[in-house]
Amino acid sequence: MNTKLTLTIDKSIIESAKKYARNKERSLSDLIENYLKALVNTESEKKDQVELSTTVKSLKGSFKMPKDFDEKEELANRLAEKYLL
Repeated sequence: MNTKLTLTIDKSIIESAKKYARNKERSLSDLIENYLKALVNTESEKKDQVELSTTVKSLKGSFKMPKDFDEKEELANRLAEKYLL
């Protein structure tokens, strides 16, 4: 269901946005709606992600794991080695 929305935006921005929309053969409403969808989706994705520590961020990309690496199996093996052997 579509609902009407009133926005207050600088006139020059509106004119530029209308021109951009015309060049893309889309409506200004469609452009704004899609922008807001992308914005909301990006924010919800950020909430789902775990925040990495500075140390972990610095290590990111520093090594490559084999494609067949199974972290659950590796963890089980390490724990068995530590506690059972």
